[in-house]
Amino acid sequence: MQQSTIKFAALALLILTTTTVQAHRVHADAAQPPSLLLDGRPLALAAPPVIENGVSYVPVRPIFEAEGAKVSWNEQTRSVTATKDDTIITYRLGDKQAYKNGEMRALAAPGKLINDFSMVPLRFVSELMGNVVQWHAYDRSISISSVHTLETEITYGVNLRTEPNSAADASVVRMLAKGQRIHVIRTVDAKWLEVQTEDGKIGFMSAKPKYSNYASPDLKLKQADELIAFGSSFIGTDYQFGAPTDQTDAFDCSSFVKRVFGEVLGIDLPRISYEQAKEGQEVKLADLRKGDLLFFSARGLDIGHVGIYAGDGKILHTYSDKLGVHIEAFDGQWKDRFVTARRVF
Repeated sequence: MQQSTIKFAALALLILTTTTVQAHRVHADAAQPPSLLLDGRPLALAAPPVIENGVSYVPVRPIFEAEGAKVSWNEQTRSVTATKDDTIITYRLGDKQAYKNGEMRALAAPGKLINDFSMVPLRFVSELMGNVVQWHAYDRSISISSVHTLETEITYGVNLRTEPNSAADASVVRMLAKGQRIHVIRTVDAKWLEVQTEDGKIGFMSAKPKYSNYASPDLKLKQADELIAFGSSFIGTDYQFGAPTDQTDAFDCSSFVKRVFGEVLGIDLPRISYEQAKEGQEVKLADLRKGDLLFFSARGLDIGHVGIYAGDGKILHTYSDKLGVHIEAFDGQWKDRFVTARRVF
């Protein structure tokens, strides 16, 4: 009872602290100029973006140069020329039109000098360079995607959202259906991807493996860290052989693994360890990666125990009434009883 009270108090303190920090961040961000990301990478700008009357203005030179264009400025005519491959863009500051390969393109608002910097409407960059641009209100950022390939396939229907937050129902844009193709702009964290859709929209979707065939070392590392962090939050939780899978007051080895992978990655593993050992793909010991499943002989069974490789030669698992969920070295009896390792994400 005392241990439960301590855990509850610690959780309450964590929630209070997190909420306070997030609230402070929201107010602090509102006073800051917007940040600018090109293909998921922050751009360092001599002049930050400026929003005036609902129009976002950005310095034209660093964006074009970041995309590989050569940029020249004519002080006499106050005009800029950007050349990339077979595309030539010319624009005179103050005009409401620009030219792409000699063809006139109307602008919603003219570019102008702001704090001695030549600034143009953000849509200038989008319309003349063929980019996709999106304003993210939740963190006051502007995302520009210059990629036109759709390398990733949706494998299970998933919501496209305006922010990386599943709790905000109002942030749902629409459903991305199975079979649609997207471009992944960046990995936000272990849970979220920023993506570009077939119809040129930018938003966020779950990074859980069930929803797409996207895979990257960066995402896998973030997901493995999240997996171990979530599993470690149960350290000290009691061991109970045959524990029901709908409880978190006690686990056995396989119910613990099933819970962790289900909660963090949405992977629905079988209930029993020897059935879990049929999932994913076999991994050699020399190739172990954090988050891999480790299987051992136990109770006279070829496979009777499972744990999660926690990295650095450690196992996160539970099997002991005395220890409950814990982390220990992957050596000694565990190396002797080791049967196989499986990778499921």
